[in-house]
Order: sequence, then C-alpha cells, then structure tokens
Amino acid sequence: MLRPAIFTVIGTLVLGALVLPATAAPTAHPVATTATTNPLLTRSTLPFQAPPFNLIKNSDYLPAIEAGIQQQLAEVKAIADNPAPPTFSNTLVALERSGQLLHRAMGVFNGVSSANTNPTLQKVQETIAPRLAAAEDAIYLNSRLFKRVQAIYKQRSHLKLSPESRRLIWYYHQQFVHAGAQLAGANKVRLKKLNEEEATLSAKFVNQLLAGTKAAALVVSNKAALAGLSKAEMNAATKAAKARGLKGKWVLTLQNTTQQPMLAQLTDRATRKRLFEASWNRTERGGPNDTRATIERIAQIRAEKAKLLGYPNFAAWRLTDQMVKTPENVDAFINKLAPAAANKAREEVAELQKIINQDGGTFKLQPWDWEFYAAQLRKQKYNINEAQVKPYFQLYRVLEDGVFYAAHKLYGLTFKRRYDIPVYQKDVRVYEVYDYNGKPLGLFYADYFKRDNKSGGAWMDNFVVQSKLLHQQPVIYNVGNFTKPAPGQPALISYDDVVTMFHEFGHALNGFFADQEYPSLSGTATARDFVEFPSQFNEHWAINPKVLAHYAINYKTGKPMPKALLDKLIKARTFNAGYNMMELVEAAALDMQWHSLPGNAPLQNADKFETAALRRTHLYLPQVPPRYRSTYFLHIWGNGYQAGYYAYLWTAMLADDAYAWCQQHGGLTRANGQRFRNLVLSRGNTEDYATMFRNFYGRNPQIGPMLKSRGLEPAPQK
Repeated sequence: MLRPAIFTVIGTLVLGALVLPATAAPTAHPVATTATTNPLLTRSTLPFQAPPFNLIKNSDYLPAIEAGIQQQLAEVKAIADNPAPPTFSNTLVALERSGQLLHRAMGVFNGVSSANTNPTLQKVQETIAPRLAAAEDAIYLNSRLFKRVQAIYKQRSHLKLSPESRRLIWYYHQQFVHAGAQLAGANKVRLKKLNEEEATLSAKFVNQLLAGTKAAALVVSNKAALAGLSKAEMNAATKAAKARGLKGKWVLTLQNTTQQPMLAQLTDRATRKRLFEASWNRTERGGPNDTRATIERIAQIRAEKAKLLGYPNFAAWRLTDQMVKTPENVDAFINKLAPAAANKAREEVAELQKIINQDGGTFKLQPWDWEFYAAQLRKQKYNINEAQVKPYFQLYRVLEDGVFYAAHKLYGLTFKRRYDIPVYQKDVRVYEVYDYNGKPLGLFYADYFKRDNKSGGAWMDNFVVQSKLLHQQPVIYNVGNFTKPAPGQPALISYDDVVTMFHEFGHALNGFFADQEYPSLSGTATARDFVEFPSQFNEHWAINPKVLAHYAINYKTGKPMPKALLDKLIKARTFNAGYNMMELVEAAALDMQWHSLPGNAPLQNADKFETAALRRTHLYLPQVPPRYRSTYFLHIWGNGYQAGYYAYLWTAMLADDAYAWCQQHGGLTRANGQRFRNLVLSRGNTEDYATMFRNFYGRNPQIGPMLKSRGLEPAPQK
C-alpha cells in the first residue's frame, strides 16, 4: 500500500509544498528553539535536502511544526489580502510556494513517527492533529482567498497557460469547494469543529492501534504449542519475549492484517485459534486501546460533514475527485468481481475441508485453519512450500538484484548505496538513484525490519517531494515489517514479502519519475483509486521469469532457483485466489458501508454494525474473514483511505490490464518501460485519470485481464 500520512487529515490535501489536514484558528505557541539549534527550521544542506537525522531531536518536531503552521498562515493571509487583482501567479503559484517549513517538518515527522515512534512522538501526533486541522480550515474556508481562486477559475479558458497550470487551477478550485469554501455562517463553524474533532480522533486511533497490536501479541508458555515454526521464527519469538521481560516464554507478535503468517505453520490447532483470536480482538479488549468508541464517532462525524457539504453520505462526497466518481460505480465494479471471487473461494473451502476429513478431523473449516490447510493443499498441488522457496529470497539480494534490476531493465535506472547519509534507525539503508543518462534522480531509503514501535504493514512516502518550482528532487522511503533474523543469519523472506517490495517500489518509481512544476500535482499526489496503479503494475515484474531468475539465488549454494521450482512458483501464483480476493472485497465493502451512513445516522455500535455489514457484503463467506476488521482498519480510520479501500481492487484492474498490454508488446523492454514512464509514472496529477490510462493503452480499462491474472476465470469445461 502507499502510506499518505500518520493520521487521516495529514496527507489528504496538499497546499504548496506542504501537507495540511482539517478547524478554528490555531493557538499560537512560542517557538522554543531557534534555527541554530533546531535543524528542521532551515533547509537541509545534505544531498537532495535529505533530513539530517543525526542532528534532529524528539524535542525539535513540535516547535518546528508550530512555527511552520504560523509561517504558512501568515503567507496565505498575505495572498488573500493582496490588493492587486487575482492572477495565476500572485495567487496559485504563491500558494504553491507557501508552507515550505511546515512541509519539511511534517515530511520528516510523518516518516519517523510511523516507522520509529516513541511516547514523545505519539504525544506530538495527538497535539498537532487538531492544530493542523484548524490551520487547513483557516486556509480552505478563507472566503477572501476562495474569492481569488474562484475568479481565476472563471477566467481559466482565456488564460494562456500550460496544461499543467490549467490543471492546477482546476485542482485548487476543486479542493476549496470540496473542503466547504462555499458554506456560510453556522455551517462553516460547525464544519470546523467536526474537522478538528475528527483529526484528534484519527490521531488517537493510530496510537490506540499501535499499542493494542503490541499488547495483543500472543504469549505462549509451552514450547510444544509452537510446533511447526521454523528455527528463525522460534528465535524471533524468544527475542520478543525477552524484550518484554518474559522468561521461559515465547511471544508471537501481530502484523496489521487479520490472518497471521505463522498460522500456516503452527500444527497445534488450539494455538492457531488463540493466535487468530488475538489478532481478531486486538483492539476490542476494553481499556485505553479499545478503538470501538473512537471509530464509531469518526464515522458519525464524517456522515454529518457530508450532509453539511450537500451530499447524501461521506462516500458520495469523497469520490467526487476520484477516477471512479461515485459509490454506484464502485458497487457496479465490485458486482463484476465478487461472484467470480466467491465461486472460487467456495471451491477452495471444499478442497480444504476434504484435507481436514482425510486427516481424521471432525471439525468444520474455521478461519484459523485456513492458512494451515492451504499450505498443505499448495504442497499437494504444486509440491512447493515456503521452506523450499525462502532460501532463494534473501532480502537485500531481492532488493538489489530483483527490484532494482527490473527498474534498470525497464527504465534504465542504476543505484549506488550511500553510507554517508544519516538515517533515523540503524537498520535503514540509503541508495542514490541515477537516471538512464547518469543524472542523479534522488535518494531512496529502505526500512524493512519489523519493530514494536513501527506501524504495521508496508508503505511509501516522501521526505522531499519533487518540484521544479521549488528546485526539489525526490527523497523517498519504503517501509516494511519483515522479521529480522538473528545476528549472523540471512534475512530470508517469503514470496509474498517479495511482491510487497516490488509493490512499494512501484510507488517509489512514481515519485522518482515525477516531472512536475507544482508540488501539489507531483508524483504520487493522485487520487486513491489511481495511486495504487503504478505499485500493482510493478508487482508483476516480481514473477517475470527473467527478473525472478536474476534475484532468486540460493543463499547457501549461490545457485539460481531450479527451473522446475521456478515453474512451480509461477503456477502457484494464483493459488488461494478466491480467498485472497474475497478478504479484500469484504474489507472494501466494510469501508463503503461505514461511509454510506446518512448524515442524521445515530452513533453506531461497532460490533453490531460490522456483523450486519458483513452479512450484507457481496456473497460473504464466514470462513473468509475480511483482511482488516473495522476496529483495526488503519487504512480507513488513520491513513486517508476512507471510502477508498476499493481502490486496491480498482487499480489492480488497471495494473493487470496494463501489464497484459506490455506482454503483448515484448514484455520486459526499455521501450515498454519508457512508454509507461512517459504516459503514467511521470504525469502526476496533471490530467484526467481515465484519459491517462487511455493514452497508455488506447482504450478504457477492462476487467478480463484482472480475472485471468488473479486466477478467477472459471475453469474450462471438460
């Protein structure tokens, strides 16, 4: 997935080089440090303006962010109060130049507080959320400023501007209207209060989830209960227990999805059930980490906001600037996809139940059984398992000889590791990225190992966003949550982890190839249902035979993966296709139902709402739980994907269709890579998304390649 920000309101709207979320004017707070003691207050002198992590202290963030808010509000006030008639330059370009201090501070803070947080940073998160929300409203609900933006918008057809500049006019007008600039009086005051409360609750949710996930880790006292785990996994469990001061015990930490990787190996069914339930109930245990009251109120706030803005529900408001446009279009798309996924999942249920019965089991398949018996079925069908495959997937070989290699073959990129750039945590690696002509493109940070103080999942974001106007080149990071090996042991990952690395680097390519004048339109600053297109497109190259053969090298023997095993891996790619698709469909449906509440809906009961929502979901199967449950659905309560989780499925359609085009035109070639770069990766938010896709492919996207690629086509009749 793309990681937009720490909490919902940060990262949803970009103003100038900065990311600001959403209400009453912020309270001024004195800045306790100066530019000589706070490195965030001045532009970095490191290559590409990389953050000076060796100098930044926890105490630097809050004063820098507060100073940035004050500075941008002053800059915006000067623009709004300018007595000169509004022009593109003195209004919109000026807005693009505003907020550079705030962007710099928030770019670094977002990265560190999501990947390497601590109690101080968590407190800063909750402190700044409402202040940033207030600052955003002070800008987007400024009637004098909107009057200037609207005047330029009305003149747009007569202005002699570049296509990107005309897009910027559309963008700003849309952003102001969408944020409520046309509201007046009590409605505007109410919206500000709702925005501030939502921002506060989103920040609270993120911290509750991190703490709840950590606290819900499964503690095991009997070593026999962990039968089936590898030596590396046992070592990790021992290390996790020691870190918590638990002697003679093992701790299985949770990742931020419903299913947990170790469920595939644990032979003890009772332990599997305990681990699944620890994951399923992680934030429903009462106490400070219980998120139910938080999400219930966020959902209610969003419904009321939509009503104020003139929409029947939040989803209808949210989708107006997306590629899909309306909730009805989302439903139509899901209705094309869900039946094929459900039919395949039912076949898989029957196959797994058959294995259980053959093993003498007297129970019906449950969610905590799925991964374990699916691993057996996969071995039966393809004679392949993770133990065979993992020795060929050494983390940094995958990165350098796989991810980077594919980028070189497609786009001509080369990479050089930098040891002189400071990092925020010792495991982070930094690479300088060079274009096909040898010119430096930017810096890439790789942070792949799991930590207790790191948010779950995987993401990409920028420390520095590309902009010709601001003379900036991209500084980008990818973050993962792979198990760190014991000292002296290789970092071996699963094939799913490999795909995750290619996915997140697809986002990075979108950022590196950004070629925009204006930071608001640069790189990954696109709609939610378009931004995952480049990342899912890049996933396909992980399984491309030429690429796979280049990085799948046995760490012990130095020999490439045998062709027989390679062929099995490729054939097994669509294994569990029904399950994998249904858990996404269910999560997307949960999201849409939470955000389809009418504006006058009462406060919901999260447990009852979810149960009813899943029953209403497209062909719901109880053996297939949603990928994320409402109470730990970080995407929609804290990461900007509210009414937007469907975007992963929508963009999978775009990506599979585009990859099919490449396969029809020679596959892994520089020509294909350059075409995709020119027409998609480098375009940012400079044109209509449907037009962008048509320019690349020559037609509108079709779902057929997605069904085929994901293994959801009906089996041929014999």
